[in-house]
Amino acid sequence: MFLIKHISGIALMAGLLSLTACAGHEGLKAGLRKSVITPASPVVEKIPVSVAPVPADPQPSSLDYQVGIGDVLSVMVYARPDLSSGGGAAGNGGAKGSRVDGNGKIHLPLVGTVNAAGMTVSAIRDNVEVALRKYVQEPSVVVEVAEYHSKPIYLMGQFRTPGVYYMDRPMTFLQGITLGNGFDTAANLRGVRLLRDQKIAPVDVYSLILDGRIEQNVWLRPGDTVFIPDNRNQNVFVFGAVNKPGPIPMFQGRMNLLEAIATADPRSVGSDIENVRIIRSLTTTSGELLVVDLAKIRRGETLPFQLMDGDVVFVPKNLFGTWNDAMAEILPTLQAISSLMQPFVTIKYLMRN
Repeated sequence: MFLIKHISGIALMAGLLSLTACAGHEGLKAGLRKSVITPASPVVEKIPVSVAPVPADPQPSSLDYQVGIGDVLSVMVYARPDLSSGGGAAGNGGAKGSRVDGNGKIHLPLVGTVNAAGMTVSAIRDNVEVALRKYVQEPSVVVEVAEYHSKPIYLMGQFRTPGVYYMDRPMTFLQGITLGNGFDTAANLRGVRLLRDQKIAPVDVYSLILDGRIEQNVWLRPGDTVFIPDNRNQNVFVFGAVNKPGPIPMFQGRMNLLEAIATADPRSVGSDIENVRIIRSLTTTSGELLVVDLAKIRRGETLPFQLMDGDVVFVPKNLFGTWNDAMAEILPTLQAISSLMQPFVTIKYLMRN
């Protein structure tokens, strides 16, 4: 059984008796708190749901840059330009430096190969000096990164300057997105997502940016993609007892429940409009399961229920439809159009761990 939290009316229903939860919503995990709303609202139930945040990576033990495959190093040997690599040194043909090869090594005149990948420039310098002592008395070496290429991050969508950038040091999420010079006015911040290992990472970017929830400021990893969708293509999704299921564009970001279902062409018979179910995304890691009495709205007993971008609406086909019934019917369709879904819906219901 769910713990049912009763919410009393404010001013409108003085002395209102506590309500009990409506039947027919079994199938949810035990322990969820279910809020029952007053009759003045078309919302019959509101159940908060969330996903566990991404496990936080520990702060790097050293903030010094670790060289990786693809980086180009400038290796300068004092008074020996013929042994140098980079900086346009004489005898090096003006080359920018030595690229770290697929085996994690650089190739230098005279000494041959030297390990580089996974090391700091100071450690690489020490290795080069050790190798040169066989040929040069007390060599003095300076190693610098001429070009960063081993740790890309991809900033896509509504950044002012989207593109591929390369980390020159360990970076947090906020540090990384500043490389894109901020986001433009068309950015849909509720839809921002961090893509990692071909999955949406449960990082609450919306709360991080707008509410300053610094615990969401995770360390970026090479290969991460940050995508900011635009707010010009906002949709709600209607399924169940309708003749035209699927995405419905919002007009200038606004649409109410009655308009959405009317656009989806509801069936004249065989539907339960008193228990319309809505999956709502609030942030990347939190949302709500709502049950709305559309019949009240049709009778003019309540104000229209406004939808939010990404709301998934399910009109049950009978009076016994549960959340499990709704999920079983709509999940295959949501899988097919997952790229249109808000991050929370994708993480909570579409991803397979």
